[in-house]
Amino acid sequence: MKADVKTETEIMKILKRSFECYEKKDVNGMLDLFASDPDVVCIGTGKDEKRVGPKEIRAQFERDFSQCDSISCNLGWYTISAAGTVAWVAADYLVHVAIHGQKAELTMRTSIVLEQRGQKWLIVHMHGSAPMTEQEAGESFPPKIKI
Repeated sequence: MKADVKTETEIMKILKRSFECYEKKDVNGMLDLFASDPDVVCIGTGKDEKRVGPKEIRAQFERDFSQCDSISCNLGWYTISAAGTVAWVAADYLVHVAIHGQKAELTMRTSIVLEQRGQKWLIVHMHGSAPMTEQEAGESFPPKIKI
């Protein structure tokens, strides 16, 4: 169900705040956006990036920030839906990153689930991915799958 205007506005503030904190390499600011539950989940693009609980999520953000000189994010397409006290986001965004003086642009996707607790929305699940660039439009699988 498409989120109403009030909910969409509140969720967009969280999404924009996450980009701001990420760009500032603000670990505490990022964690403030997440629920402190032991089963809160954050999944990244690396094969080892499955983090459960605030301590593991903190370690992931600290690792991310230590491995780049600078980083910025630009939101593209997005959709926000909600039902009651749960909202979910799907979005595309570009990441501009500098690592050891080398700049790169990464096309990313995310899905985020948030729960409203009192007057505050908190992330309970976040998943980031990168589309497979070798897979052409209209193809369901990459062309060189090892069987």
